[in-house]
Amino acid sequence: MASADDVRKIAEQEARLVFEGFDEAAAFEIGSAIRARGLAEKFPIVVDIRLWDRTLFYCALPGSTVGNSEWTRRKINVVKVFHRSSYRMVLSKGREDRTFAVGEALPIEDYVLAGGGFPIRVKGVGVIGAVAVSGLPERQDHEVVVAALCDHLGIDRQELALPPVSNN
Repeated sequence: MASADDVRKIAEQEARLVFEGFDEAAAFEIGSAIRARGLAEKFPIVVDIRLWDRTLFYCALPGSTVGNSEWTRRKINVVKVFHRSSYRMVLSKGREDRTFAVGEALPIEDYVLAGGGFPIRVKGVGVIGAVAVSGLPERQDHEVVVAALCDHLGIDRQELALPPVSNN
């Protein structure tokens, strides 16, 4: 399991990966970059980029399933409620069953604790949507999104990369 250091690093990612503006062209560029990486590395992923009122980019790569589409939808719902990455929520909540506590009133069919959803934050506006990837282990889903956002915003990926996982 990732450490508190990962939670701090993800909070830094969320604070730094902020757009001056975000539109259909930005969604297409980011989605296309993730798609190109996915094809090159043979990732069986779904990529879903949405504003709260509509989908701006969607693709399903070879090997992905309808289940991956459902996982991206549920990850995006988590980002919408908490304005945090879904992986940060996984680490913060620490629930092995991948569900929210009953008192949080977030039904399993619409919300999941799984990494790969990341907020689209616009300076001076706030969180307006989310980018989600599903099909890889959750930490890697998260990394794929963060790397694409870093590239798009001109931030060195290594500055915001999560540390390697130790096998202790």
